[in-house]
Amino acid sequence: MSQKAFQFKEFKIEQDRCAMKIGTDGVLLGAWAPLEHKPDSILDIGTGTGLIALMLAQRSTALLIDALEIDEDAYEQAVENFENSDWSDRLFCYHAAFDEFVDEMQDEEKYDLIISNPPFYSESFTTENNQRNQARFEEALPFSELLEGASKLLSEEGIFSCIIPHREEKSFLKLAEKTGLFPQKITRVKGTKDSEIKRSLLNLGFQKEDSLNEELILEISRHNYTEKYKQLVSPFYLKL
Repeated sequence: MSQKAFQFKEFKIEQDRCAMKIGTDGVLLGAWAPLEHKPDSILDIGTGTGLIALMLAQRSTALLIDALEIDEDAYEQAVENFENSDWSDRLFCYHAAFDEFVDEMQDEEKYDLIISNPPFYSESFTTENNQRNQARFEEALPFSELLEGASKLLSEEGIFSCIIPHREEKSFLKLAEKTGLFPQKITRVKGTKDSEIKRSLLNLGFQKEDSLNEELILEISRHNYTEKYKQLVSPFYLKL
């Protein structure tokens, strides 16, 4: 993956010190996450480069956008990316483990939108890059811990928004229900019309209601993107 900076329309991401580089999942989630409820406070769990927090700073008027990152190199890089953006006064990054952050903040701060592109590879194998392992393997932040913590930090009318492998959707929603979180919107993502569903974009909240289910197809053919996908990400990518 590229070590080079990634230039978006309104901000630049330096990523040479981060294990997880800019990828489609993060951009999808940052562009798709709901803002109709006009959140005043946002939390990005496992911010990495700071990409999603920066996308939400561009898209929203939220006065407070907190980000959390456990890896020291990624944390320092996210801080630099925040400081070099037009929204540095609204962005703040914490260097801490999620469970520590929840313990400290659950009685202090409730967020109207919590967002996460979480570690999700639960397979037993690992790579030789320990930093990448921590960034991407589920053991670094189990779904159960993510959901429980999010439920403690979410405001009453708030939304928890995340992207996970589609194969994990049913088990993830069962875990969510145990924490009092229920699906409000699900968008299932396919590479092409004929390919299998790869990702599930989920909005969860405390209200139990019928969820809005949609499908998003990214490409008609190689590098020939669908109009729906282009409309979603065009505010960010310089070229598509």
